Amino acid sequence: MSYKKKMLLIYLVLGLVWIVFTDYLVLMLDLGTYLSIQKIKGIIFVVLTGFFIYYILGKREEVELLKNEKEKLTTLINSMVDFVNFKDGEGRWIESNEFGLKLFQLEDVDYRGKTDAELAKYTDFYHDALNYCMTSDEETWQAAKVTRCEEVIPLPNGDEKTFDTIKVPLFKPNKERKGLVVIGRDITERKLAEKQMKENELKYKSLFKYNPELVFMVDLNGTITDLNPKFEPLTAYNDDEAMGTPIFNYICEKDKTRIFEAFNAVIKEKRAKTNREVAICHKEGKKVIAHFAFVPIIIDNETTGIIGYATDITQILETEEKLKTTEKLAVIGELAAGIAHEIRNPLTSLKGFVQMFQSESKKENFIHTIMLDELDRINSIVSELLVLSRPQEITFSKKNINHSIKDVLTLLESEMNLHGVSVDFQTEHDPTLLDCEPNQFKQLFINLLKNAIEAEAKNICIHIKKQDDSIIVRIADNGQGISEERIKKLGEPFYSEKEKGTGLGLTVSFKIVEAHNGTIKYDSKVGTGTTVTMTFPTKED
Repeated sequence: MSYKKKMLLIYLVLGLVWIVFTDYLVLMLDLGTYLSIQKIKGIIFVVLTGFFIYYILGKREEVELLKNEKEKLTTLINSMVDFVNFKDGEGRWIESNEFGLKLFQLEDVDYRGKTDAELAKYTDFYHDALNYCMTSDEETWQAAKVTRCEEVIPLPNGDEKTFDTIKVPLFKPNKERKGLVVIGRDITERKLAEKQMKENELKYKSLFKYNPELVFMVDLNGTITDLNPKFEPLTAYNDDEAMGTPIFNYICEKDKTRIFEAFNAVIKEKRAKTNREVAICHKEGKKVIAHFAFVPIIIDNETTGIIGYATDITQILETEEKLKTTEKLAVIGELAAGIAHEIRNPLTSLKGFVQMFQSESKKENFIHTIMLDELDRINSIVSELLVLSRPQEITFSKKNINHSIKDVLTLLESEMNLHGVSVDFQTEHDPTLLDCEPNQFKQLFINLLKNAIEAEAKNICIHIKKQDDSIIVRIADNGQGISEERIKKLGEPFYSEKEKGTGLGLTVSFKIVEAHNGTIKYDSKVGTGTTVTMTFPTKED
């Protein structure tokens, strides 16, 4: 029965009881008293009726107000994207928004006054989930405080939704359970984003930390903010030394301006820049050349930092130089193979005729001597070309290289005396045996000693010693010396600053050292002299 009908029925019953009962009482009184009481009774009835109407109207306003508040609450919770549920102290559902009813497939169920266990009977899919809610609610009641947890709710299509669930227990003054407010926020997208972020972070760390190239991050001032482990092998500086320092500190002075300009261009233009062949300042002074690339870090269309990549190309450049030398040697080989024999045939005839003219001449003619010397020089050049032009089969034998050097010194003795050159030959072991091709070794020492003589050296020191599994031959002179730029080009075919030099002598020398698996190193200073150090392995290869 509605509230209006109840109030009307009460008013009619009380009104009839008042009229009948009071009329019955006044019938036994005299007429004057009866009229007076009737007036009083009428006034009382009007007053009581007024109070009743006022009370009814007040209650009606309260009911309307409560109804309006309930409608507002319903509208509010239904407009929320969260799951909202109100339960009483016994766990019975009082109110739930449409999102929650739809989530648990309870849209057509009269849920009010039912517990989770009772509502579980209406849905097979969420039967276990609703039963678990009772366990979770009990944990909140036992904790007697606001609890928060993440709950995963399966969906009929196979997906899942994750809710950040907050449960607020309400108690009466006597600590009895009054009600429970459950609010569940859908954080599925956030969890997916966090998962994606973690995956991206792992990928980023993998790309950054395990990148085979040097990767570093700097701020807009060029200060290093992060490094991968490849920084130390490239520069010999560890992370603790490098962090917080400008990246420009590790660039050699000759390339620093070029790198600084590229860095500023990346910030200004917001696009990547690359720089080839940048010299690195190695902690131990080693020569390191790297390829640099700068990529801007752009957030909200603003450059906030720069990621840098550096690839060590030192070995690649050295290989390219060797390839260039090899190409030159190949060209020489093709040239020499084509013309060497053609030159020697007329050369023999010319030399024979000059010798004939010299023998028939009644007096000595210096022109004949000059011509014979020049013809011998041409023949020497052709011989050097032939050495470079074809692969020669080398027959190794164990020889005492002390004897080889002594033979060369005997051969060059007159020339050294002519130029006033003294030789100091020292050896720590005799015999000093080495698997080698004796004639090539003699040619190697002849070339090096003649270079020292032509450099106007007055003293040449030859020192041989054994060290571990190697034999070290060191030839030092006090001649004019060689500039650093010239040292870089030593061994290149046709590179020579001598007036009559061909540049083939050292090329042949370098090939002989290489054929014996050895190394050759030049240390020189202009005006002081030159030291040539050769190292040959004693173990057979």
